[in-house]
Amino acid sequence: MKKKGFETKDLIWFGLIIILMLLPVVPKVFSSSFTQHVFILILLFACMSQAWNVIGGYCGQVSFGHAVFFGIGAYGAGMAVVTYHISPWPGVLAGAVLAALVAMVISWPVFKLSGHYFAIATFALVEIFNRLFMVWYWVGGALGLDYPFVEEGIVNFIWFDSKIPYYYGALALFVFIFGAVRWMETHRIGYYLKAVREGQETAESLGVNSTLVKILAMGASAFLAALCGAFFVQYNYRVDPPMVMSLDMSMKFVLITILGGSGTFFGPLLGAAVLIPLQEYSRAYLGGLGSGVDLIVFGFLIVIVVIRQPRGIMGILSDMIKKQKNRKIRDSRIGDTQGRPGDTGRPGDPGKPGDSAAGKGGNQDGTA
Repeated sequence: MKKKGFETKDLIWFGLIIILMLLPVVPKVFSSSFTQHVFILILLFACMSQAWNVIGGYCGQVSFGHAVFFGIGAYGAGMAVVTYHISPWPGVLAGAVLAALVAMVISWPVFKLSGHYFAIATFALVEIFNRLFMVWYWVGGALGLDYPFVEEGIVNFIWFDSKIPYYYGALALFVFIFGAVRWMETHRIGYYLKAVREGQETAESLGVNSTLVKILAMGASAFLAALCGAFFVQYNYRVDPPMVMSLDMSMKFVLITILGGSGTFFGPLLGAAVLIPLQEYSRAYLGGLGSGVDLIVFGFLIVIVVIRQPRGIMGILSDMIKKQKNRKIRDSRIGDTQGRPGDTGRPGDPGKPGDSAAGKGGNQDGTA
């Protein structure tokens, strides 16, 4: 039996696993505060995009309203610290659960729409909640919530002098969200989501309750997005509606996932690993040219990648794997043809064994 060798796909997976294994030592290797900040944002936005990927990638429902759930999670943690003067952890859980409930309630009428009508409805949700929180004084209104000076440590999840604890907090969030999505992907709910994405009518004909599946996916996606919002407010020490409940924030959920590869497991991580450093370093070094330079570079890269490969970076890697595999198959077929017994090497002449003048009915001297 022929032993199977390593393929390009295997090498890519091993490379990604090695990168994940090296993540815990990043703060030891990169001591710069700004570099640590960039890595924190990469992990955070990868988590945000993976949360959106549940409903937008695996289920195929393109939502532009995830800033609402992100903001609810941020306000849950923020109000626990600022308004009620307690640890943020109860607020984190309360915000995540509330975000999931809100998502499932508003999804019931919104999922009656489809295509661009659904996308427009989710745009409207962001504006509605943004205006609501701007005038709602219980949550701070337009001024938002500013964190007071509290004791540093894991209880309050606040540190003032170092970003290393925040990095490991982002890494823990990354492991939890990516682990949860991986579990969903490999179980029945994951197959239901993909079935609805590929064809809702076909899925329903096979017994899948598409409405229930989409509502559960939206609830799970909102819960995970709210956890990201809670981390975001703890990292920034304040929250206000424009920070968290804006179309700009919603677009980042979508664009990072599309760049990396919508509906793929590692797509959100690859998208964040490309766009976040580009955004932060262009903002740091090109910010003197005017505001929005990072967004210009951001948009230009999105256009280039989407034109080149609509499936994003994961699509590009997939094409590379297919080309490498096809090349190996072609080379193996050429090798088998050249090594075939009785092959004379002449094009179109298979050179059958025993094919000679005698075998054709002629004499030994070649005369008829």
